[in-house]
Amino acid sequence: MAGVLDALASYMTSMLSEMAKEEVAMLIGVSDGIKDLSIKLGDLKNFLADADRRNITDESVRGWVGELKRAMYLATDIVDLCQLKAMEQGQTKDRGCLNPLLVCMRNPLHAHDIGTRIKMLNQNLDDICKRGSSFNFIKLEAYQDRKMTGYHATGRKTDSLMERSGAVGDKIEEDTRALVEVLTREAASDKRDRFMVVAIVGAGGIGKTTLSKKVFNDDSIKGKFTKNIWLSITQDFNDIELLNKAIIAVGGDLPGGGGARDRDLLVGALNNAIRDKKFFLVLDDMWGVDAWDKLLMAPFSYGGPGSRVLITTRHDTVALCMKVVHYHHVDKLGAKDAWSLLKKQVVTTEKDEPEIEILKDIGLQIIEKCDGLPLAVKVVGGLLCQREKNQRAWQKVLNDDLWSVSQMSEELNYAICLSYEDLPSCLRQCFLHFSHIPIVLPSDVIVGMWISEGFVHGNPDGLEELGHQYYRQLTLRNLIEPVPYGIGQYLCNMHDVVRSFAQFVARDDALILHKGENINIKPSLQGFLRLSIETKGIESDEPEWRSLQKHKSLRSLMLIGNFKIQSGDSLETFSSLRMLHIESTKFDVLVESLYQLKHLRYLALIKCNDLDRLPENIHKMKFLQHISLEDCESVVKLPNSIVRLHELRHLDLDGTRVNSIPRGFGALYGFTAHVDGDWCSLEELGPLFNLRSIGLVNLQNVSDASFATKVKLGEKVSLSQLILNCTGRLGINEFTKDSVSEKDQGMVEEVFDGLYPPPCIEDIRIYNYFGRQLPKWMMSATVMRMPLNSLKILVMWDMAYCTQLPDGLCALPCLEYLDVGQAPIIKRVRSEFVQPYSHCHHASSQVAVSFARLHKMILWEMAELEEWEWEKEVQSMQALEELKIRSCKLRSIPPGLASHAKSLKKLTICNVQQLQYIENSASVVELSLAGLPDLTRISNFPKLRKLEIYCCPKLELLQEMVALQKLAVQYSEKQLPSYLQTVKPSHLLLDCCSVILLSMALGESCSEWDKFSHIQQVEAYADDGGIEKRWHLFYTREPYNMETNIDLREWSDDVNFIQSEGEDGLPRLAALMKSVDEDEEDADNTEEIEEESMGQGREE
Repeated sequence: MAGVLDALASYMTSMLSEMAKEEVAMLIGVSDGIKDLSIKLGDLKNFLADADRRNITDESVRGWVGELKRAMYLATDIVDLCQLKAMEQGQTKDRGCLNPLLVCMRNPLHAHDIGTRIKMLNQNLDDICKRGSSFNFIKLEAYQDRKMTGYHATGRKTDSLMERSGAVGDKIEEDTRALVEVLTREAASDKRDRFMVVAIVGAGGIGKTTLSKKVFNDDSIKGKFTKNIWLSITQDFNDIELLNKAIIAVGGDLPGGGGARDRDLLVGALNNAIRDKKFFLVLDDMWGVDAWDKLLMAPFSYGGPGSRVLITTRHDTVALCMKVVHYHHVDKLGAKDAWSLLKKQVVTTEKDEPEIEILKDIGLQIIEKCDGLPLAVKVVGGLLCQREKNQRAWQKVLNDDLWSVSQMSEELNYAICLSYEDLPSCLRQCFLHFSHIPIVLPSDVIVGMWISEGFVHGNPDGLEELGHQYYRQLTLRNLIEPVPYGIGQYLCNMHDVVRSFAQFVARDDALILHKGENINIKPSLQGFLRLSIETKGIESDEPEWRSLQKHKSLRSLMLIGNFKIQSGDSLETFSSLRMLHIESTKFDVLVESLYQLKHLRYLALIKCNDLDRLPENIHKMKFLQHISLEDCESVVKLPNSIVRLHELRHLDLDGTRVNSIPRGFGALYGFTAHVDGDWCSLEELGPLFNLRSIGLVNLQNVSDASFATKVKLGEKVSLSQLILNCTGRLGINEFTKDSVSEKDQGMVEEVFDGLYPPPCIEDIRIYNYFGRQLPKWMMSATVMRMPLNSLKILVMWDMAYCTQLPDGLCALPCLEYLDVGQAPIIKRVRSEFVQPYSHCHHASSQVAVSFARLHKMILWEMAELEEWEWEKEVQSMQALEELKIRSCKLRSIPPGLASHAKSLKKLTICNVQQLQYIENSASVVELSLAGLPDLTRISNFPKLRKLEIYCCPKLELLQEMVALQKLAVQYSEKQLPSYLQTVKPSHLLLDCCSVILLSMALGESCSEWDKFSHIQQVEAYADDGGIEKRWHLFYTREPYNMETNIDLREWSDDVNFIQSEGEDGLPRLAALMKSVDEDEEDADNTEEIEEESMGQGREE
């Protein structure tokens, strides 16, 4: 688009100007042509922005823009060839010629070739200019005056992105409650049919997925069903991938270890996994019924009675074909809710809100133009977020003439179009490119693609950071949506409505094909610049590589899935490729022709299991910047010539078997380095000062700590992530007390001490560390002197010999996430952990609150941990929002936590052996407890709204929980717990034995009645005969109602026993039933042994 053309035109103009200064044009006899070319480029540059704008809605402009774009790409190819010749001749600055184009001109053969190319380009541009004059384009200066006035790029951070959701207002809460009610109530058809289908229907971008997510995450839904499954059914789903996802979501075993491609085999595995289980299945974004009719309906029909299926779709016909029993049509947002959603996008701080409220009248008019679509409101909000918060700036958005374009295509959305128009040219290219990536990828990979395509240009040392700024801008504008991925990380996706818009705008440049679509494109459609093909899941009729040979103008090629590549196939046809991404296909036949891709910048070969090498002549690919061999398990060695790729910025070897890097690496910017035992490649990292991410594995093989200092981590001013791993792929807990000597422990401690990270580091992860003391740079003495002021994430897993946690972490001013696990011999978290020793013993010391920004902390599998010292007087963790403690022997929660963690909202404690009470937390809203055998009391949680109690057999008392709304209890004893009488939640979810459920079904005549009758709503379930939640009981206090699938007549003997024995009836019956079950189990085991013995006898 214009952004691409503008950048290319500017670059070519500057190169031609340099040629004029050197009088090269006169030398080769093309001075007139060069002058004309410069003038034409300058003239064209004035009209590119308006050409781009009109290209969206004016069909007559499309062909002209396409021709101009391809002419400019041809110009960049010419420049590339010049640079390549300069590199081959070894030109350097001290030889006097800085311009690679001039190098070529001084060689007569090159001069003639380049001169001819320039003349042809000039003639082509001349024709394009003549035809362009008929369109009466607006000059750039006038256009900028209209567009840029009032533009204000804010410095808003992305930390709160996940809070800027589309879920606002009373309406969505009402809709959620109504759907949950429909999905959870008993239906007469439940005994006849295995499942019931409910549909959410509405236009694209109206909020169907947002509503279905709220329903899916509702506590009533979670408690009602044994399996809760979410499947996204896109328009271009593939069978194998969808079945694999379904099996994983159900908790089943993938056949063939996950490598099976046979559909019938996968359907059978899903059938077995879901059989007799009561499920809630969400099928989001249904475009047709094939996924259901041909794949999912048969296996899910074997689920347990009372199961539910919720679909979201744009088409009523889909719901009709799936025999939906309840339709929910999503209405457009009302003015009140739409204004609330818009404010969420533009209010950056509390101080902004009054300022925004003043603009409400204009905002409501803008919302009216969005036609009540939440997606449109969010996108316009992202646009307004970039503007000044004043009436003039908002009025310009309201009055933009794009709102009134009458010939807008059905594929387009006015709000998205307006937001696209507001994008700077550099962001437009990135936005359009993102829409043509068929899979979700990490941000650093996306940014690498953008750099390789030339969308990000500037200072070479800052390209990655600039690319990430572009990425964040698109996120802030709600054009791409963040999805949590791993620890402190996000992947981004694009809403299908936004994607449709972007693909429509770039329809002449890019083509995306999915499984089943014809790859043999008509000759008239072979001028695409970018091609993405996903064949994953196809079991037969694999497309042939040769079918791609027609697309000779490609600059970007992404292939994901199976392709039929035969001997003799090569990459020679794609001479203009800048980007090549191949995933999950065989590539070995093509590897030797890689060097023919002279222009290639980005090379990703992912999960190509037949690939065992890169070509030895890879150094001929002079422009290569990004190489990824992720999960190519057969690759064991890199070619030595790779060190001659002086433009290389990124090398990813994760999932390969490469254990060393060749000597003499150049100026890389970010890659994963491996350490070999024969010589230490750590020293190769020393001069790589621009690295952004380093992962060092097999550090146990470093034989001399001096190698660690040669890495010079402290001097790497761009480093944001550091991963240190001692065992690599040997597995967790590989080292045992018998296998690591004190000498080895001392060596690894010295190595880690030498790997001192720079102050700019944001993310540190340490795995499989076997030293006794953690690195000195985590201790207070060092942190106070050389603080890691930017560190946000710290993960430390599997520290088999570590004796205590470091005392310097509390002084890290930006630490937000702390995860410590598998430290089996740490017995005590000392007071120095929350306040350094020096401050604990000097009353006059004035220090800031420790762990000032810590939001989430996890302590897990610390088997010997018994004590956490933290007195009330020590201020710490005031920003802590979530704490998880799992698998230890902690006797009590430290007093300081209750006193100072005032922001703590979610507390989870699991498998803690000696904990007897939990008390005095004024801020906790959610408390989850499981596997606490000694817990007897929980008290003083005044704001607690949700409490989960699992396997806490000695718990007797719940006190001071006035705000409690939802209580979930898993109880295996013979009677209901007495603590139920001490609280009054509005909802109780109970998982108990069938005898207790039977007693409850007797109502007021049972001994358990007083324990639950005061609760407004009760859901109780019991397993039986290997079937989860086979029996259920639903009770409502006002108005009174009790429903159960227990037939008291069939259980009459048990009922009579309970009633005849009085208060002792229930526990005695439970004991008898348990005894009978054990006798039956023993009998079954005896029968199995006898059958086995008889079988062995027959064999003998």
